[in-house]
Amino acid sequence: MMRPFSLLELKPRLGPLEQQVLRKLWTCGSATVRELLADGEFHQAYTTVMTAVDRLYKKGFVDRVAEGRAFRFTPRHTYEELQRVTALGSIRQLLKSGDPSSLALSYLVEAVSNHDAQLLDDLQLLVERKRRQIKGQEKIREED
Repeated sequence: MMRPFSLLELKPRLGPLEQQVLRKLWTCGSATVRELLADGEFHQAYTTVMTAVDRLYKKGFVDRVAEGRAFRFTPRHTYEELQRVTALGSIRQLLKSGDPSSLALSYLVEAVSNHDAQLLDDLQLLVERKRRQIKGQEKIREED
């Protein structure tokens, strides 16, 4: 049995077919390879899709359960969880880049404002909420 991965250990580096298979599994919840191939969305051979799903299993993206002579595959994490892990990993890498943290944050602010100016207001609200949360935690520690 494979050791389970924590989300922070997952490195979402997937090939195009692996991404397609994972998207399909998120849509249907779980499937065997035959079920994945049934609607004709995949134009690859059974063995090619089986290899992609097996790689997803070995990378820790899906779980599998024996079902007759086949396996039923289920995503281990939701799309949102993997998006979060990917974003956090990228941001952490940017902050560890050797540049001053304020420079890395300025890149984030520039990217956000170039994408959507309204997001700057949303970012400010999130920062303020986090500050209140941290201050609340510090106050609780002081009382203990």
